[in-house]
Amino acid sequence: MNNYLEANKDRMLEELFTLLRIPSVSADPAFSEHVFATAEFVKEQLIKAGADKVEVCQTAGFPIVYGEKIIDPSKPTVLCYGHYDVQPSDPIDLWDSPPFEPVIKDGKIYARGSADDKGQMYMQVKAFEMMMQNNSLPCNVKFMIEGEEEVGSTNLEIFVKANKERLKSDAVLICDTSMIANDCPSITTGLRGLSYLEVEVTGPNRDLHSGVYGGAVANPINILCDMIASLHDEHRRITIPGFYDKVDEVSVAEREAMAKAPFSIDDYKAHLDINDVLGEEGYSTIERVSIRPTLDVNGIWGGYIGQGAKTVLPSKAYAKISMRLVPNQSHEEITALFEAHFKKIAPASVKVKVTPHHGGEPAVTPTDSKAYKAAEKAMEVTFGKTPIPLRTGGSIPIVTMFERELNTKSVLMGFGLDSDAIHSPNEHYGVFNYFKGIETIPQFFHYFSIL
Repeated sequence: MNNYLEANKDRMLEELFTLLRIPSVSADPAFSEHVFATAEFVKEQLIKAGADKVEVCQTAGFPIVYGEKIIDPSKPTVLCYGHYDVQPSDPIDLWDSPPFEPVIKDGKIYARGSADDKGQMYMQVKAFEMMMQNNSLPCNVKFMIEGEEEVGSTNLEIFVKANKERLKSDAVLICDTSMIANDCPSITTGLRGLSYLEVEVTGPNRDLHSGVYGGAVANPINILCDMIASLHDEHRRITIPGFYDKVDEVSVAEREAMAKAPFSIDDYKAHLDINDVLGEEGYSTIERVSIRPTLDVNGIWGGYIGQGAKTVLPSKAYAKISMRLVPNQSHEEITALFEAHFKKIAPASVKVKVTPHHGGEPAVTPTDSKAYKAAEKAMEVTFGKTPIPLRTGGSIPIVTMFERELNTKSVLMGFGLDSDAIHSPNEHYGVFNYFKGIETIPQFFHYFSIL
């Protein structure tokens, strides 16, 4: 099988480059036609790889690409999930090369979506192609590749509910996560949930002259900064009443096991060019980014931000805020708690509006399932090491939805690295990782079919 991979590496890399050149930014309507074009590209590649019944399924938003290969209804079925939409590339001026013109530097593919998730999604397509070409597909496979993951998968649940029979499977394979290092494989066993919202603080009914009115009228930017600052106490704990009430406290044994994962705080700080870390007291850096909830400001603006000076006291100020959640926390409940608290702490001199955007539930996947054991065996074969089970800090809300609606467990076998700069300028994905995924996924199918 590896002979086929070796003989086709250049083509598989160029196909990925073609995919990466399409700016499929789902969050910005200006890129809508490109998102639809990407769905068509994925459809064509699934057909070429050997899938049947390939269809671009329209939704109220961006389409879902579905395809399948049923070799024997009596055999197990794996549902491969991925997404073809990407994050906005802003700020453009911080990219070393254009975000939609992929280049390879130091063994890494630099482009928006290279790691999240086009590179990892396309590994599944190429691994399927390789199994088809070698007549070695050991079980049935279905593909469901969406175009709205970066904006909350708004229409995916509707599609899943309407297509339960078509999507029926024995496991969901998701390659949209990372591992510890190229020489230290890991499998993600836990994901945090997400509550994402926007706040608007309004003071006077128009922008005012800061000399004439400053000191007498509330400045919404100043007020917003004070309100945001109050959301953490001196121990970096979130101050929203009830926020921690349902947090699942991880056992001492599991925390000790987490501490055994290779991690250098000095390398961590050096990679980010920071002098120190900051987070909730009483927890390590690894714990802070995986088993503890967080609250972060993702953007803040208001007033005059153009060239030169304009002495204005603004009418409005805005911020985008995300909260990462851990097991037992509900994103709807946390959003409601935030909104009630944020409005309560606002002074009478301003009005506050809270607009929820999207959210999802946290998830913990089992390590005793057939799918996990197959992923573990597959990585042992291709990496020569047993992968470490590891909870991570990102959010893939559809994991809990798949379990709820399809009664199917997921396995999170990703090949990215935390250093891949996903969602940031200069996102990249290792050429090694891309081909290692294509090599490993067929091993997963093999072991899943025999365990």
